[in-house]
Amino acid sequence: MSTSVAENVIPPKGKPKWLRVKLPTGKKYTQLRGLVDKYDLHTICTSGSCPNMGECWGEGTATFMILGNICTRSCGFCGVKTGRPETVDWAEPEKVARSIKIMNIKHAVLTSVDRDDLKDMGSIIWAETVKAVRRMNPETTMETLIPDFQGISNHLDRILKVAPEVISHNMETVKRLTREVRIQAKYERSLEVLDYLKKNGANRTKSGIMLGLGEEESEVISTMEDLRKANVDVITIGQYLQPSKKHLPVKQFILPEQFKKYEELGLEMGFRHVESGALVRSSYKAHKHIH
Repeated sequence: MSTSVAENVIPPKGKPKWLRVKLPTGKKYTQLRGLVDKYDLHTICTSGSCPNMGECWGEGTATFMILGNICTRSCGFCGVKTGRPETVDWAEPEKVARSIKIMNIKHAVLTSVDRDDLKDMGSIIWAETVKAVRRMNPETTMETLIPDFQGISNHLDRILKVAPEVISHNMETVKRLTREVRIQAKYERSLEVLDYLKKNGANRTKSGIMLGLGEEESEVISTMEDLRKANVDVITIGQYLQPSKKHLPVKQFILPEQFKKYEELGLEMGFRHVESGALVRSSYKAHKHIH
């Protein structure tokens, strides 16, 4: 590890103070929490216990996961269950659109598990969900945080055709750690997906990486440079936190000043938006990324 990184990380001996967050409060949060409970709505915000839930909900942004809650992949960082997914719920697009309407969401982020078990990788439900949200919530803007669809252009084209304001696909980590962190994914394939989306009409593309898995500063910068070469517009950089003891351990906690350094570097590289901080997650300040 380079000297500059060693000075800006600490070993994982208890959670540092900058990772402790206050419980979400506020009128808007309380109102949305009540609606979620009353109508049994499903958001990543609640199921993932996101630290930014209060802030995002207060700004009218929420994240919804489609295609079930069982993933066909077994990434070492992710808390979502792995196994044989349930059958596709073709009523799901309308359910998600209705949830967004009930919650009066201004900007919706849609994400999903990987569905490598399906011939279309789930891309048809993806497209139908975007269309249903548009029909029921014409004023709502959208970000689609998609899987790689194994890099198959036909599936990516379905997302491009419905033209969400932002199309996002996360790199998650640096090239050296990809095989360990994202077992069934490929670093180059993810870059190719992002490049394909931009070259074929995506309005705004976005990607995210986690830090604290043992990466070096030079590797983070190299990943950022690769994303810019693929003309990615927005990048999010946050601290990895271990979902359970079965998942990959946190190798180091990145200090706030190091996150700030990556933010400044990213802006110098030409990213339109750089969200870099310990508590940053993929959807953080997502409503700002359409501009």
